[in-house]
Amino acid sequence: MTTPLKVLIHGGGIGGLTLATALARRGHTVEVAELRNELDALGVGILQPSNALHALNEIGVLADCLEAGYEWEVLTIADPSGTTLAEIPQPRMGDIPPNNGIPRPALAKLLGKAAAAAGATIRFSTTLTDLTDDGTGVDVVLSDGTTGRFDLVVGFDGIGSPLRTRLYGDRYTPEYTGFANWRATVPRLPRVRGVVMSVAGSDAKAMLNPISEESMYLASVFAESEDFRPDPERAHEQLTERLSMFSGPVAEALASVTSPSDVVYSRISQVTVEEPWHVGRVVLAGDAAHASAPQLAQGAAMAVEDAVVLAESLDAHEDVAAALKAWEERRRPRAMWVQALSRAVLRHEMGAPTTPEEDELLKVGVAGSSTVLVQPY
Repeated sequence: MTTPLKVLIHGGGIGGLTLATALARRGHTVEVAELRNELDALGVGILQPSNALHALNEIGVLADCLEAGYEWEVLTIADPSGTTLAEIPQPRMGDIPPNNGIPRPALAKLLGKAAAAAGATIRFSTTLTDLTDDGTGVDVVLSDGTTGRFDLVVGFDGIGSPLRTRLYGDRYTPEYTGFANWRATVPRLPRVRGVVMSVAGSDAKAMLNPISEESMYLASVFAESEDFRPDPERAHEQLTERLSMFSGPVAEALASVTSPSDVVYSRISQVTVEEPWHVGRVVLAGDAAHASAPQLAQGAAMAVEDAVVLAESLDAHEDVAAALKAWEERRRPRAMWVQALSRAVLRHEMGAPTTPEEDELLKVGVAGSSTVLVQPY
């Protein structure tokens, strides 16, 4: 676009801040409405595969991510005792590192700093309460009582997206997969120099993921009823019970989980918006449009890819509608492939039945997916 746009981004998470930086650096006027009162992400750490790092390099934060995190190159597969079964070098996109692990709060802060430095405005404790799209612009009312008119509104507001509900009603509520993720941040063991995946048949999988020189996080997935929640008094003990078949480094990591507050529990759900991801000048991206299971570590990667490709698409078209259409045509096949394979891997790892279509996807597998995803997005 030769004329700068005024853009409202609903949600200041990884994708939203990436888009804010990408657009502000191009001269667009960008406001981010963020419900939280600061950029302090919940959760533990996050893995950044090479395609995610490539997208983050496009907004100038690759070096910051590597400095704040832990760069690694080899995925180790181990048995329940920690004995190495295989070491799998990870592919890279061009000259970008293969992988990086980073604490979520550190990533949130550096992305917020990048967005502000580019000229974006971040409005905290603020959410959208009403909007009207008249075809030439979107009139918005925010929760602090202010109003504004924008050329484009982008919903990077997560799997529970209020903007998605506003656009589509309850047609695309999150679908619980039947499985949940247990995670805890612990001191990094010296031997954990990349992701270590330990598997005990189809009963359990535990992963050790380095996110800094000092820390790593332990992650494991189990089938859980939809209404289950860990006991607030003994969540750490429940996690230890679930991983009782592991010894070696997993057991060492568990020994550091001494309080129920150490445990972060999240149900694994997915969202698939089957209709177009944009309605007029309002568009959904990231988890708001296509949330996936975490088995490929590609959820955040898809969000940052969405962001940089949307910025590129707005560069390439003079019309907002044409830019959004071209963006979705480019993004939907890749995001849907990631979602389908992530769910297939999840079900296969947990011993759940898979469909013939999922069986075909599983021929690619986790290792093969890395090779596919370092191709241009």
